[in-house]
Amino acid sequence: METHPNNLIDSQALFNLSYGLFVLTAKTKEKDNACIVNTAIQVTEDPLRLIVALNKANYTHDMIVDNQAFAVSVLTQSTPYSIFERFGFHSGRDTDKFADFQAVERSDGDLPYLTQHVNTVIAANVEQIIDFETHSLFIAKVSQCFVLSKEPSVTYQYYFDNIKPKPVVKKKGFVCKICGYVYEGEELPAGFTCPVCKHGAEFFEPLK
Repeated sequence: METHPNNLIDSQALFNLSYGLFVLTAKTKEKDNACIVNTAIQVTEDPLRLIVALNKANYTHDMIVDNQAFAVSVLTQSTPYSIFERFGFHSGRDTDKFADFQAVERSDGDLPYLTQHVNTVIAANVEQIIDFETHSLFIAKVSQCFVLSKEPSVTYQYYFDNIKPKPVVKKKGFVCKICGYVYEGEELPAGFTCPVCKHGAEFFEPLK
């Protein structure tokens, strides 16, 4: 991981945000929270501003409204599935997502951000909130923006192709207890004999 000076705004870091997945973090006096999203767009260069869209049902949404600030940790292609499980699939209302999680630091504004499997960190202060019924658009001015690594950002396509576990398809069939031969099907044919060890159907059991 590369080191970075405080208060650095590196406009090159915004390239890593495009089409990537990131952990959006927020805080209140009581706790930190985070969720995984991919809806952030740079809208101005001077000053550097972002728009982030977030569902109102997301607990992180309320925390950003209350604190008027958020941080973005852009995930890389080395991100393990456990990070998505921790920050993407559980509500922060009942779970401390940062409990026992060591790979986290804080921005100058005290916002938590991830340091492992992250190529870019952005901290921003909300200037305007636009209501879109189920979602809010947060227009925010970037206060910090720095690069942690040169590894490519992970996209949804990369996540589905390389990180998300493939569903296990259970085959229906029977296995020979003698040699392990597998017969695929709903039931063994009458008088079936194992083509490998030549034992009869009574030596087969259903696949588990």
